Amino acid sequence: MQGIRGLFVPGPTNVPEAVRKAMDVPMEDHRSPDVPALVLPLFQDLKKVFRTETGQVFLFPATGTGGWEASITNTLSPGDKVLAPRFGQFSVLWVDLCQRLGLDVETLDCEWGTGVPLETVAERLMADKKHEIKAILACHNETATGVTSDIGGLRKVMDQCDHPALLYVDGISSIGSLEFRMEDWGVDLAVAGSQKGFMMPAGLALIGVSQKALEASKTAQLRRCYFDFKDMIATNATGYFPYTPPMHMLHGLRASLNRIEAEGLENIWGRHRFLAEGVRRAVAAWNLTLCAKEPKWHSDTVSAIVVPEGHDARKVIARAYERYGLSLGAGLSVVAGKVFRIGHLGDLNELMLMMALGGAEMSMRDVGLPIEAGSGVAAAEEFWRASNSRSMALAAE
Repeated sequence: MQGIRGLFVPGPTNVPEAVRKAMDVPMEDHRSPDVPALVLPLFQDLKKVFRTETGQVFLFPATGTGGWEASITNTLSPGDKVLAPRFGQFSVLWVDLCQRLGLDVETLDCEWGTGVPLETVAERLMADKKHEIKAILACHNETATGVTSDIGGLRKVMDQCDHPALLYVDGISSIGSLEFRMEDWGVDLAVAGSQKGFMMPAGLALIGVSQKALEASKTAQLRRCYFDFKDMIATNATGYFPYTPPMHMLHGLRASLNRIEAEGLENIWGRHRFLAEGVRRAVAAWNLTLCAKEPKWHSDTVSAIVVPEGHDARKVIARAYERYGLSLGAGLSVVAGKVFRIGHLGDLNELMLMMALGGAEMSMRDVGLPIEAGSGVAAAEEFWRASNSRSMALAAE
């Protein structure tokens, strides 16, 4: 087709031109004396994005799943009990990974469309008098359902219960886009991926690790090699890696971090909230609902939109791609065929999102959904036009 295709899945996201150009470099010697000047500032600037001063950040050539595995294998031992709220496809996959690694996983099964159940977690921790639970696994932003959980609230629950478990957070579709405060929230291991808020191709797993978790890694007994923190610590200190790093990705990360610093994290969080609210206005104007059951669960990086009974969301997705060149996110597992997803994170503005809303609206009408022409686009437009200042428009809500 002529023109550009619209990419509005919740990852990978659009790669800004500056980041793409930064990665277009000749092959270079990854052991040269020039490398530390590139690498060492990356670690320092990533700590700013994770919002940690005392923690350490690791970069692994991997996807977010590799980041999960690195976090688990470096800090736990075979048979350790972990507590995992399960309320979407990615929390399901995290549970599966832990079970395959030989951990004793206790799941808290929740309705899809909700998030981490703080009261239930509190009850379970209070009952764990012997502190057999060694870790809690929480998805900050569940992309399958468009749900964001209260990680700060989870830490308060853990502190109120005086429970020593490590707190692991999947921040793959939140860190760099949504408010995330590793230090303030007492997060021990936070996993991010390069293909979401960092506006790069997939290929880097970024992990924030607290001092408590680093101490746990000294006695953890799960086997690891490629993902061993110890090897990374020894070589990262001098600006190198224990194996060949993807140098082009490191150059891209440098450009990405420059963009994040220039906009400012708080401004990035506000922009995502502002854009997401426009999408939510469109959904309401279509007389549709979100998979997220309550406003407190609403994600500012992805909206999972429920199609009416008797309709198949897969037809909407197929029509959008084949007729309009628009990629929308599919429903996964339990919500397959029931929802389609609009990703609104990363390098994004109002006009770009208009492409997603207009394409989704036409596609729904094409496959028979009772959508009034222009209704969603108009609702989003009116919200986004309400003020020249994104912060002012949000403050008025």
